[in-house]
Amino acid sequence: MTQTPTSVRPRNAVDRYFMITERGSTLGTEIRGGLVTFFAMSYIVVLNPLILGFAPDGTGQLLGGGTEGNLGMIAAATALVAGVLSIVMGVVAKFPLALAAGLGLNAFVAFSIAGIEGMTWADAMGIVVLEGLIILLLVLTGFREAVFRAVPSELKTAIGVGIGLFIALIGLVDAGIVRPGNPVLGFGANGSLVGWPSLVFVLGLFLLVILLVRKVRGAILIAIAATTVLAVAVETLTGGLGQRSEENAGGWGLVVPALPTSFAELPDFGLLGQFSLLGSIEKVGIVTVVLLVFSIMLADFFDTMGTMVAIGGEAELLDEQGNPPRTKQILIVDSVAAAAGGAASVSSNTSYIESAAGVGDGARTGLASVVTGVAFLLATFLTPLVEVVPYEAATPALVVVGFLMMMQIAGIDWRDFEVAIPAFLVIVLMPFTYSITVGIGAGFISYVVLKVAVGKARLVHPLLWVCAGLFVVYFGLSPIRELLGV
Repeated sequence: MTQTPTSVRPRNAVDRYFMITERGSTLGTEIRGGLVTFFAMSYIVVLNPLILGFAPDGTGQLLGGGTEGNLGMIAAATALVAGVLSIVMGVVAKFPLALAAGLGLNAFVAFSIAGIEGMTWADAMGIVVLEGLIILLLVLTGFREAVFRAVPSELKTAIGVGIGLFIALIGLVDAGIVRPGNPVLGFGANGSLVGWPSLVFVLGLFLLVILLVRKVRGAILIAIAATTVLAVAVETLTGGLGQRSEENAGGWGLVVPALPTSFAELPDFGLLGQFSLLGSIEKVGIVTVVLLVFSIMLADFFDTMGTMVAIGGEAELLDEQGNPPRTKQILIVDSVAAAAGGAASVSSNTSYIESAAGVGDGARTGLASVVTGVAFLLATFLTPLVEVVPYEAATPALVVVGFLMMMQIAGIDWRDFEVAIPAFLVIVLMPFTYSITVGIGAGFISYVVLKVAVGKARLVHPLLWVCAGLFVVYFGLSPIRELLGV
């Protein structure tokens, strides 16, 4: 659904360039939305160093060298690349979508690539750069955009709904409301909420919901700020709850809220450019490199497709076919981000579904992404301040935005089983498998199979056949590797 353009004239050059008035927004709303997106995804500045910083490569070396994790160096590079690419997305694509190091992809690089015997961190990041360059080539040739446009609108809607459930689950898990249980997931710790952090999350969630129901402007940002203040007060008054663990079920998530001892520090950008583009071929062979590149590429390729549909749907910027504006520009920036993340040694950067938090607060243009990017650049100096906001203060926004994205489910015709069943698989498998790519793959494959089964194979777009085949290979990568002995 496309937002109805307003007849009010743009107020200035910035308004005109970013189409702020045209999309029914305001300068203040875009700035606020950009900050909301930043706070919703700023955890990556803390989390990416923890994932990459302590994993030795195939020679036993840590990223950045030395025997201790270079967390500050990784955090600085993570924030720098996220900042630059988010600004580029806003300026070039004019779309409210921010980018940063991809979760899941960074773990794959750290534990499944860098750890291969003989592989160095430079070699592993070279594979990421190579993957980004290949995806960029696919965009420039029109293939990636053609695949996106070949997807039926009902499946695009299902992707948005599935991602909504997915980010709501992420919010609940990060806040400790949902935890690993028996057999899979459970409510809190042993069936009940434990600790002050859970109460902080619940109060933050109710505050946000009340503000939204009362249509208070800046509801999400207000809720995040207020809940952060509450979290700092709780941590101070209780004498320190510490970080959540098996032994400390009532602790905080990744970030323990506390007033920082310092407010700024000079960043170290020593990781920039520490990659070897083709060094991995000498270490592990061309076949292994091809399979590794394929694994990252498929996840990057379809994660972004799902994310930009979900964000566009929430912002009411999609056309009648379910396509966001300036699709090619979005995909180009995202592809460049993948290569840039590898070149900066912080893993592939990709579009962030947490951008939905800013969109949920009213952001509709690329100016919001510029604001998010500037906040990330400031975070290279202000890491102590970024570390103040705990999961429990930021994740209520993800839960509420998940609800807002779920509203798109009305756009699926559930009486048409040929598309309803693939849509259902997309929606349920994203949160159940913790993977956007798996959900999309299951939907594509089942859609093709059902069309063939009912004698409508001719209605399947040729590119969907290609994608379904690629996903079959993707789901069978483990046995393929065993068969090839790699």
